[in-house]
Amino acid sequence: MKMSPVKKRPRWLTSPSPAVLAAVGVVTALAVGLGVRTVGAAAIGVSGTLAGAGTRVQARSNWDGIYTEAQAQRGEPLYETSCAECHGSDLAGLEMAPGLLGGEFAWNWNGLTMGDLFERVRVSMPQADPRSVSRADKADILAYLLAANGFPAGDAELGSRTSALRGVSFLAEQP
Repeated sequence: MKMSPVKKRPRWLTSPSPAVLAAVGVVTALAVGLGVRTVGAAAIGVSGTLAGAGTRVQARSNWDGIYTEAQAQRGEPLYETSCAECHGSDLAGLEMAPGLLGGEFAWNWNGLTMGDLFERVRVSMPQADPRSVSRADKADILAYLLAANGFPAGDAELGSRTSALRGVSFLAEQP
């Protein structure tokens, strides 16, 4: 009887390289430096206690006060001039543009990240000329949308870097 050879696990699964450990360290330092209480395991490629960090980093969500009230107030007139033509002043959507208020909006983005939402807005809105609105203004507009949808404000402004926002989950319901 011929035995099947035992397959060995790849070395990188059992003994991470210095490059992998360095990447985990950089993500951990970034998360801690940004005051992130939680980072989704998928965003950093590991779960549980991070190698060499000795601390557990937990994922943040849109329920954790990720924008300020002042930022949302700045975003409202920007929304009116850059977005309302298609999405409506009441955020209910017009013709082909989806609503940005309530369940339709929240459930469309549920389980994704604020980075995904920001990137969608960054590269495609306003549809006629996405480059006509700066990253900072788009972050303010998103803050306005979060406020209009009842997500709580906090002490720090929503950033305008997709990579940093990928560590913030978008959840339709409060955890």
